Order: sequence, then C-alpha cells, then structure tokens
Amino acid sequence: MKQLSETWFAEGRIDFELKKYTLLAYLQEVNHYFNESKLYPQLADVIFHYNNIVAFRENKKYLQEHFPKKLNGMQLEKLQLLYEQMIEDDELMQELEDIIHYSAARIKSAIHNGTEIYEFVEDKITIVPVGIIPLDSKEGYFFLSSGNEKSTKVYQYRLSIFEKHDEKYRSIRTSFIDERSRSISSTYEHIKAELIRHKKDMPNPAVYSIETELAFPVEETLLPVAKRSLVKFISAAA
Repeated sequence: MKQLSETWFAEGRIDFELKKYTLLAYLQEVNHYFNESKLYPQLADVIFHYNNIVAFRENKKYLQEHFPKKLNGMQLEKLQLLYEQMIEDDELMQELEDIIHYSAARIKSAIHNGTEIYEFVEDKITIVPVGIIPLDSKEGYFFLSSGNEKSTKVYQYRLSIFEKHDEKYRSIRTSFIDERSRSISSTYEHIKAELIRHKKDMPNPAVYSIETELAFPVEETLLPVAKRSLVKFISAAA
C-alpha cells in the first residue's frame, strides 16, 4: 500500500491542491482495503496520521521544531547555522492550515469507516474458555475459527503490562502454532490435551476458543480483532 510520510503535509511544495490529491489517492487505497473488510495495517495507519496531524496543528512548539527550515546564513565565529523559519511566512502558514483542516476531516471519515467494520467484526466474535482456566491466565493458547471451516488455527499468546502516561495497558504477543481439523473425535478439549502433552513448558495453560460464523480475512482483520477482544475478555475476568 502507498504510504504517507510522518510529515507529508509539510514536505516539499506546500500547495493545497497538490496535498489534497496526495491525500485522496492514499485514502482511496485505504478505503479499497476497507471495502474488502481488510482492516490492518490500514486502520492503524490512518489513526496514526490523524493523531499526528492534529498534534501538529494544536502543538505550536511541535510545529516549530518539526517544520522544514531553510538555510539563511552562517555565523562563522560560533560555527552555528542560522535558520529562517518558514513558519514566519503568513501566506505559507495559511496554506498549511487549510491543508491540515481539510486533511483532518477526510482522515477522520476514513477512521469512522474502518471503526465501523472493526466493531462489526468484534460483535460477531464469541470467546469461550476451553476447560478450567488457571488463576494465572497471562500465558496460554487460543483457537481461532471462522465461517463454516472445519479447521481451527492454534496460537500461543502471552500478555504483558506496560505503563504509559501513568496508566497501565495490556499488550498481547502471539505466535502461530498449527492448524487442526475439528471433528467429533477432535474437539477443542482434545486439541488442548495434545498441546499439554507435547509442550511440557506449559503444563496448565489458559486456553480459549475464538469463533465467528462469518468469514473475514484472517491476517488483516480477524486475527487482530480477535487478539484485542481476548485481551478485553481476560482483563474483564481478572
């Protein structure tokens, strides 16, 4: 997918029409993926650009530090470069303000489209513990199944806690283990027992089944939404 740089709106020639078409081409591609129910990494990317452009608009110090500068001269005695801040150009700054105002609204609309899909997928997911869940559920397995497929993808997960701005957050790391066929003789409980038998490092793991009746792209949508849903589920039960 075509990427935008972190400060795409303030790079090169600052021209409203030029930046407008650059943004629209990017969002057209993003929405193309959304129309195919493919959320990631597109949703995370548009959220990043929205937050970045809002911060750029609202934080004057950030703008002054990151805005492109042009060389004005050199003070030989102190060996320092003197810069003339382009920010002092009122006409240029108005053009930039127009670009930011237009872009923030269009990016926010794309985020809304992606969020609607995310919430729809999340609503269609069912999470059920497989067997007895141990007191410590920060590490274990989950089985991911979708549509009418008679198979399940097996993942190992590990939760960790990190602090940001005096708040605690949970993150999840996963690794794909295997894909198993499901049948009367190969239930979730049977798969769990096999995992315990063959992986001695986790003799009493937490195991969850994550299912949806609808078919979604696994890597781009179902897996990312399932991971975040599992974090919520475990956190609520803790």
